[in-house]
Amino acid sequence: MKTSFTETFGVERPLVCPGMSYIAVPELVAAVSNAGGLGILASGPLSPQATREAIHRIRKLTDRPFGVGCTLMMPGAADNAKVALEEQVPVINFSLGKGDWIVEGARRYGGKVIATVVTEKHAQSAERIGVDALLVTGHEAAAHGGEVTSLVLVPAIRRVSQLPIIAAGGFADGAGLLAALALGADAVAMGSRLAMTQESPVHDRTKGLIRDKSVNDTIYSRNFDGLYCRVMDTPTARRATRRPLGLATAAWRSMGQARRMQMPVGKVVLGGLLRQPQALRQLAQFGAATESIRLAIEDGNHERGVQLIGQVQGLIDDVPSVGELFERIMAEALATRERLAGL
Repeated sequence: MKTSFTETFGVERPLVCPGMSYIAVPELVAAVSNAGGLGILASGPLSPQATREAIHRIRKLTDRPFGVGCTLMMPGAADNAKVALEEQVPVINFSLGKGDWIVEGARRYGGKVIATVVTEKHAQSAERIGVDALLVTGHEAAAHGGEVTSLVLVPAIRRVSQLPIIAAGGFADGAGLLAALALGADAVAMGSRLAMTQESPVHDRTKGLIRDKSVNDTIYSRNFDGLYCRVMDTPTARRATRRPLGLATAAWRSMGQARRMQMPVGKVVLGGLLRQPQALRQLAQFGAATESIRLAIEDGNHERGVQLIGQVQGLIDDVPSVGELFERIMAEALATRERLAGL
């Protein structure tokens, strides 16, 4: 299947693995790229050195295009993006920040840049700085989806942009892919679906929970990490989203996050206090959330951990290999197209 996305990024299939923290590791990224899609490494939990090592690992596992995701609001994200530029990674996906300098750096070696957006205004701003595609994240998505559902957001952004659109939020099968294409997208990102594959590092206990949950079993709240975020509905998640962190707790947790990211504590804490307390609180909530996410994904610990997940979890009931999943999705899309042609 050829679309403007596959042609722009040199891949065979309009399927993307977004940069999910602790999930989009080199093995899953490479499996997606080897199966004809575009895998994007999650650099959020990584130090610059770890990011460099992960890029080298991906290159040992695949010779196909792949990307690195950078959430620019996170501490250390700019340094990770610089590593990606130094390594001349084929694709860089940035979100939650200004990425004009990333576009300029990637242009020097022929790299491509994807901007994650949730509004028409964001899409137009990203197009002005010269990005190559937009990852449009609807309300249904895991983590930081927008306020508008994919059904409305994708065609709204198509009206204001001619760039390739990767639709995220609510997609898990071939019918969803075809629906996204009909709405004006050129590819789909299937984070929750790819988290439920054999190459995914998600703990078996967590995979079991995802299999058992329905489309209604998520919570959408800004109290978990400071931004509106969708997580799996569990007793721990309900406690974590009950109220935001206080400033004292925020300051303490920000120090722990600085150590985990191998950043000077003073640079994070004192800098945050001097600029504005709210910025420090946001940084700290990200830090606290990061450890909760890791516990759920790597340890299957849902007494302390919280799992980011999309509403589409209710459509997922098996754990195939990435290759098997992609073959199935393309067959389903073809069958759906033939069924619709007969109406």
